[in-house]
Amino acid sequence: MSLNHVRPWRNIYRRKSRQIMVGKVAVGGDAPISVQTMTNTLTHDVAATIAQVQRCADAGADIVRISTPDEASTAALKQICAASPVPIVADIHFHYKRAIEAAEAGAACLRINPGNIGDASRVREVIKAAKDHGCSIRIGVNAGSLERHLLEKYGEPCPDAMVESGLDHIKILQDNDFHEFKISVKASDVFLAAAAYQALADATDAPIHLGITEAGGLTSGTVKSAVGLGNLLWNGIGDTLRVSLSADPVEEVKVGYEILKSLGLRHRGVTIISCPSCARQGFDVIKTVSALEDRLAHVTTSMSLSIIGCVVNGPGEALMTDIGFTGGGNGSGMVYLAGKQVHKLGNERMIDEIVSLVEQKAAEIQATEAAAAEAAE
Repeated sequence: MSLNHVRPWRNIYRRKSRQIMVGKVAVGGDAPISVQTMTNTLTHDVAATIAQVQRCADAGADIVRISTPDEASTAALKQICAASPVPIVADIHFHYKRAIEAAEAGAACLRINPGNIGDASRVREVIKAAKDHGCSIRIGVNAGSLERHLLEKYGEPCPDAMVESGLDHIKILQDNDFHEFKISVKASDVFLAAAAYQALADATDAPIHLGITEAGGLTSGTVKSAVGLGNLLWNGIGDTLRVSLSADPVEEVKVGYEILKSLGLRHRGVTIISCPSCARQGFDVIKTVSALEDRLAHVTTSMSLSIIGCVVNGPGEALMTDIGFTGGGNGSGMVYLAGKQVHKLGNERMIDEIVSLVEQKAAEIQATEAAAAEAAE
């Protein structure tokens, strides 16, 4: 991210990594941190899988991963990849031939798990397929499926074991003159994952894929992921991420963006700053915010909106946001634009008017950006 000289305590210094391509998406280097998710449809159900990929892409997913557990799945992958608006990563476990088939079907990246893909000769066959078809590779180390010899050596999954597993497979790829790879060292334990990623970041310049695997349901998994991934991102570690939730994949995309937005690392859509509400509120804050989140989901332009129930913090928050509304008395509140009071507004018209103001602001920002891009050409 760019340095903030006015507020240096907001600066995040990203780790320097090599850049690779996952299809059309750059990962690593100075590329934006990309957001991934994974489908949970049956891959051989082509229509359902394409529909889910499209919903995820509409929510902002840069890359979508798809499990390919059998030949029917890799056979379906060709049609899915052709229809997908974003690069597809084929998720490979146990059967290295599925990786070869996925590369032939058009996958942009092959995710292989060192703990279950097989010996070096099989990995070399996967590498050849990746080279032949222009795929990148993700080395996906997982604490729950480490190689037997590493578990015997270390006694249990630990950061050293996970990093050693990853570095062993990096060496295989490099020995075969393959360098278009990224790597992850995931665990469901936040402490284990964070420690492994920190050690990995010091050991390689490869792009790093972040994730807390099997994080849990929507609420618990979001909290766990925010703690683990937020800590790493704040320290400059991570080039792409997936939030793993037992929930609709679209929710993974939303949470991923919210984590990045909270750290100023990506900006997409409306960031709503709202109070938890209390007896001072001049309107129903919770219902209002819920309605606005739903009605503003289509806005992809980055901007900020403050919805505060009373005048204790409302005016101050409005100073820092593009659009603001602060509750007052007698069934009305105050509208702010760019931190300045504009007019009072009745609570009954608040949601419609705020949506209109946000859409107008989005159109203004888009027009300004388009004019700047045209002038630069």
